[in-house]
Amino acid sequence: MIPGPFSYHRPATVADAVKLLSSLGEEARPLAGGHSLVPMMKLRLATPEHLVDLHGVAALKGISRSGNAIVIGAMATQHELLASDEIGQSLPILHEIALLIADPQVRYRGTIGGNVANGDPGNDMPALMMTLGASYRLEGASGARDVAATEFYQGAYFTALEPGELLTSISVPVPPAGHGYAYEKLKRKVGDYATAAAAVVLTMADGKVATCAIGLTNLSETPLLATDAAKAVIGTSLDPATLKKAAEAAVAIMSPAADARGPVEYRKHVGGIMVMRALSRAAACAK
Repeated sequence: MIPGPFSYHRPATVADAVKLLSSLGEEARPLAGGHSLVPMMKLRLATPEHLVDLHGVAALKGISRSGNAIVIGAMATQHELLASDEIGQSLPILHEIALLIADPQVRYRGTIGGNVANGDPGNDMPALMMTLGASYRLEGASGARDVAATEFYQGAYFTALEPGELLTSISVPVPPAGHGYAYEKLKRKVGDYATAAAAVVLTMADGKVATCAIGLTNLSETPLLATDAAKAVIGTSLDPATLKKAAEAAVAIMSPAADARGPVEYRKHVGGIMVMRALSRAAACAK
């Protein structure tokens, strides 16, 4: 189908983009990679009167290190994440997840900012950002503020973004050297949303888990941080009984929808399996 009529805007600065979004109000939508918005426009499920194209805003691009954090511009593409040596050395799990997002054509255009800001529970990056303790820089007419990824997601497609605000960058603390990581994702086909997925970042000391964080994708209306499941493995060598206990704690907070990917109980069951697999693989690669 053909989208409805709209006015096209291409700002050159963050200030200009924010001014447009603020002045045009609810009828304006920012355009990043466009993989969520454009299909909805073609189906007339979204009919914005104004599109604010962010591709001309140089300040929204780039990947850099600032102290003990990696700062990623919202318009950095999944392909750029994969090409970044800084990401590969400091945040290798980002490489692992980026390779699981759709296909190369989508990754050349799709942005990390669009992935985390859309509020889609099926997107892979939000749960990882929660697992890594990331924060988002939000800029609007009243200034800039930083919001933790764990506080950003409020419901399916509902986030902490205020009207006229723009997510401009993501700050991710660099995990300790030698940390273990894994993202286990069950999907129906290559490039699909997860039926269930789990991200794990941990450290080991003397053969036992010293620190651990676990994030869950597409197992609720928002990404989830499985705090109790992570606590269950601290101080253990991840024996089978501990893995089962962690999976049960993770399943307890899951509330997936029944859909074409399976009924609720099936998705919760495989969600627990993804947690166990991710924990085991993360521990295996920790140094």
